[in-house]
Amino acid sequence: MPYMPTYDPRDPRYKAPYGAAASGTQVRFTLRPPRMEGYSHASMHARFESWNDQILIMKMPWQGFEEGHDLFEAELDTAGYIGLIWYSFRLEKIDGRTQDLGPYQLTVYDGMEEVPAWFGEGVTYQIFPDRFRRSRIPDPAGMVGGRTVHQSWEEFPEFRPNELGEIRNRDFFGGDLQGVIDKLDYLKGLGVETLYFNPIFEAAENHRYGTADYDRVDPMLGTNEDFSRLCREAHRRGMRVMLDGVFNHTGYVSRYFNGDESYPDQGASQSQDSPCYSWFSFAQWPRKYDSWWGIYSLPAVNENDPSYRDFIFGSEDSVVRRWLRAGADGWRLDVADELPDDFVAGIHAAARAEKPDAVVIGEVWEDGSTKIAYGVRRKHILGGHCDGLMNYPLRSAILSYFQGGGAEVFVEEMETIRENYPPFAFWSAMNSLDTHDTPRILTLLGAGGDYRDKSKEWRARFKLSSKQRRKGKALFRAAALLLFCFPGSPTVYYGDEAGMEGFEDPFNRQTYPWGYEDQELLDWYRALGRLRRRHPALRRGSIRYVQGRGPLLAFLRETEQERLLCAFNTGEEGRAFSTEEGRPRLLLGQAELSSEDGLHTILLPPRSGAVFSLK
Repeated sequence: MPYMPTYDPRDPRYKAPYGAAASGTQVRFTLRPPRMEGYSHASMHARFESWNDQILIMKMPWQGFEEGHDLFEAELDTAGYIGLIWYSFRLEKIDGRTQDLGPYQLTVYDGMEEVPAWFGEGVTYQIFPDRFRRSRIPDPAGMVGGRTVHQSWEEFPEFRPNELGEIRNRDFFGGDLQGVIDKLDYLKGLGVETLYFNPIFEAAENHRYGTADYDRVDPMLGTNEDFSRLCREAHRRGMRVMLDGVFNHTGYVSRYFNGDESYPDQGASQSQDSPCYSWFSFAQWPRKYDSWWGIYSLPAVNENDPSYRDFIFGSEDSVVRRWLRAGADGWRLDVADELPDDFVAGIHAAARAEKPDAVVIGEVWEDGSTKIAYGVRRKHILGGHCDGLMNYPLRSAILSYFQGGGAEVFVEEMETIRENYPPFAFWSAMNSLDTHDTPRILTLLGAGGDYRDKSKEWRARFKLSSKQRRKGKALFRAAALLLFCFPGSPTVYYGDEAGMEGFEDPFNRQTYPWGYEDQELLDWYRALGRLRRRHPALRRGSIRYVQGRGPLLAFLRETEQERLLCAFNTGEEGRAFSTEEGRPRLLLGQAELSSEDGLHTILLPPRSGAVFSLK
């Protein structure tokens, strides 16, 4: 008789429905202790975190006997509740001895709202605007920030501090919106369905996270009309556009703070009569103020200020609504966990009011269901806040697996996310191998680490050797395949498909190598895009793991009409496994297949991945 645990929250025989529950759901819990252990009573303890940790204790009556196990069962009513429930069980014997199980997490979310499904189904492409493509060499004269422009697209970004020890990020390459428009067909060929832009609004720094003017596209990128034209051209090709919303801080150089007096308006640092004065918190006006992580060039805003809220989302002409009217289809919220919950909810409501199928994706680096920031459990994915999150836990799990970690760890970490997240958040996750905030995945896999013990000068000069690049590319191809096979939107950081390298910022933000792309990787990404677009099982199918030990990982993606098997081997030698799920037909990747008496054996080469359709 196979081993059967007393309780398994991921098995519907013990808990139904699976995972998070919509508010109002009756959740059934079943304990199955072996009869030989002699338990006569059971109870459940549930702590309702959002109801001031209210405790509910329920008896779990004996319900019968099955395959050598007693059955104790109870139902938990979640009506009227939204938040986390921490539950545990106590089993008792006649002699008074007890066994405790737990605690376990149950996420209860608002299931009344319908979340648009488009984001999680298709491929997203992340563009760092200054470094993707330029249509001309711009003249920075008259632009805020004292900018310089690299005349050669192939030059290296500045990374050394100036004489004051500051890294000012004022060197620009001049990537622009017209450059993106010129390459929309290229992006379409990669299977891209969503363009996600790092900030495009006027700002002094090349990363544009210190917003100077929310009403204006940075003039080096183009005009507001250029943005609307880009959206029209993208929509014509079946693509949507997502903007980066940086609402936790502005720029020191901005019409709101105006620390360097670049603007004619009176900013908060110039006059306490400024309409923006209440947006900022001064310890000693005008030079001592709250800033984002202590960076003086990024003054923190007071998100509870009524006029700031009205400006960002509270009026029909607010920032959130105006840029959706201009053509955008959604917002990615920078440092979402540093924004008050009701502020995020206000953005979400404004976005839906302006465009009912707009989506809001939040930047959160951890499990978004349990995230605590500033002492508060966040409501990111409980409904009416974020429709999905940046899936950094997936990135971490993929990186660990492809750097030699066991597949069982990957399965455990990803099943924890699937169990904790409401379905809409799991299926609308922004899944990335790397971003503007992380080293390039090809460098990490090829070099074997981020080499933080080396100097920044060393990391700036670093290039993968031929041997490192061969190893890195093999692992990278398989990791990218896993990304495209996993639920949520596979998000490509610009240039990954071309084989770009680089450690942390700014080495991960070099210019796209037009004309010097790695054609093998580019062809692979085009094949991945076709795979994702053509197979509904990868866009919206369920996931079920069939292998997960050591270097071998395999899972099924299934709809009623289609079943795909996705398999990976990160080891140094070939690995085989057998399946009775159906006869495999290779769709993409490399593998050897053999069948006998309904048992199908798949042999995967070292550092590889493959996808099969199952008959």
